Amino acid sequence: MTCTRRAWILGATGVAILVVSVCVAVTIGPSDVGPRSVVSLAWSRTVGGDSGLSRIQEGIVWDLRLPRTLLAAACGAGLAVCGVILQSLLRNPLADPFVLGVSSGASTGAVSIVVLGVGAGTVGLATGAFIGALGAFVLVLVLAAAAGGTTDRVVLAGVAATQLFSALTSFIVFTAADAEQTRGVLFWLLGSLGSASWTDVRVVGLTVVVAVLACLALASTLDAFAFGQDSAATLGVDVARARTLLLVLTALTTAVIVSTSGAIGFVGLVLPHVARAMVGVNHRRMLPLAAISGSVFLVWVDTAARTVIPPQELPVGVATALLGVPAFALVLLRRRVRV
Repeated sequence: MTCTRRAWILGATGVAILVVSVCVAVTIGPSDVGPRSVVSLAWSRTVGGDSGLSRIQEGIVWDLRLPRTLLAAACGAGLAVCGVILQSLLRNPLADPFVLGVSSGASTGAVSIVVLGVGAGTVGLATGAFIGALGAFVLVLVLAAAAGGTTDRVVLAGVAATQLFSALTSFIVFTAADAEQTRGVLFWLLGSLGSASWTDVRVVGLTVVVAVLACLALASTLDAFAFGQDSAATLGVDVARARTLLLVLTALTTAVIVSTSGAIGFVGLVLPHVARAMVGVNHRRMLPLAAISGSVFLVWVDTAARTVIPPQELPVGVATALLGVPAFALVLLRRRVRV
């Protein structure tokens, strides 16, 4: 079986698994709603007709569970794709979407809104997080350019920005927040999809679709970067332009995701390795599979996070870490065995 045919089969299977996962995940919870009812409700809301559900059941499914599940799928896809970009661009298997300090910047922006009241009434938490994420990314670009602009300098600048904004967030929380604000902020910082809305689904979904299409258009460029910057330049790639474009795309996508869901780690770190193991290093095959794998993974992790300790909810970032660390340990052991 050729690699391309295998990629198509895996992709089609992954899409089917994703659709089934969304339909089943929406049914899991206190209210007794089956997959057939979910499909009937979706049909009635989009085409018309009676779903056969009560108004309470319709509200639970359509206004709470379905947007949350779809947002989890979109965030998972976006984080996985960003991980693929960074690991290829920086030639670092440990790179993930938060290596650029975007998550820490988003946290500082969100905390500034909630605790300090900066822009209160005109700027929401998500907008504050987005502004903070972009601010952190601009700082990383400035530091990296001042240090020489190479990929290793970008990583070091990202580490510095992460530490700076993490310290700022902690300082604001411990000096200005009360107990209730501290609990709310810390829960959001650990990752939460509990406030998902259809607006969030549309914004994140559109952003991820654009990111995936842009990455597919630049797949040959990402393939060239796998051999190093010098080799990419020899192959005719404008290294500085391509690197800046891909870094900006990654930062914007991550900023949008973090602004709606908080910091969710390990998705962008582990899932690219899974996709790479299944279809190889060709980015035209690997990117779609990484996106689908990230979607399925985060849908089920979020479902477990909201149901495993009822009536409380486990932050989804904690759940991804609990699953991601052992998975990444297996990846490291597998790489060591191959070496």
